[in-house]
Amino acid sequence: MGRLDERSFETAVQGGCPRCPGTSLVIRTFLDRRVLLMLADPNDAGRWVHDGEKFIDGTYRISCVACSHVLFESPDCPRCHAPDGLAKALADTSRLAVPKRCASCNELELLGLALVHAEAKHSPGVTPKPQPLAEWGEPGHHMVAFACESCDAAVVTQRCPLCDAPGPLRERP
Repeated sequence: MGRLDERSFETAVQGGCPRCPGTSLVIRTFLDRRVLLMLADPNDAGRWVHDGEKFIDGTYRISCVACSHVLFESPDCPRCHAPDGLAKALADTSRLAVPKRCASCNELELLGLALVHAEAKHSPGVTPKPQPLAEWGEPGHHMVAFACESCDAAVVTQRCPLCDAPGPLRERP
């Protein structure tokens, strides 16, 4: 798990801000995003492929929309918990280079998985809808793996995709 588990996340967001009457919160996180690639360039904007546990797992900051009070914040890498790894994750671009073609079968199309810096607003009774804060090639958009659907060849980063800390990586929910 990240620095928050489901129980501590629910405790943090339940009831809104403790300093003001605000009930809407801003959640900053890194989320799984699938990207279709052609010749190592995205074919689309991608789509979110996380579940609720992975949404919580990547969370590094929760703050009030109304007064900006911070309810939770961690400077550690949301993926591997490396001390002060968050700054590197936010500032760096992806280190996993995607080839123009599959090395096994020469296919032009690959399927990529990235951890993307995102923000979502949480309000009582409303499902948070994440918005990406980083696009392909920008700091905060980190490729984790890519695969060829034609031959099932795959490459997965062996270091932390966010902060480049050495493995082994902790298990994710």
